[in-house]
Amino acid sequence: MTTKKLLNEIIGCAKEKKAEDILALDVSKVTSLSKYFIICSASNTIQVKSITDNIRDNVNENAWRVEGYEHLNWVIIDYVDIVVHIFFDEIRKYYNLERIWFDAKKVNI
Repeated sequence: MTTKKLLNEIIGCAKEKKAEDILALDVSKVTSLSKYFIICSASNTIQVKSITDNIRDNVNENAWRVEGYEHLNWVIIDYVDIVVHIFFDEIRKYYNLERIWFDAKKVNI
């Protein structure tokens, strides 16, 4: 599967579960960690779980690693070329990844 197709699939799954403030960043020119970051949030941990489960269950690619599922404050799903960050609202505001990666190019969703 191409990276762009995977990106669109993940975003579609997040939207299905009403993820809020979805942001896709092209980080390929600013880090070697990944090509894209997807950042989204939810107003409660039940919704964080729902978004995470929908992505994991319906994306046609196996994640390399999943972190934070036990606490549901900040879940990271790593697909190597794409890293998905699913935040509980307050945690997203605290860590403010958008500020940290301000020099990354925003991708139109």
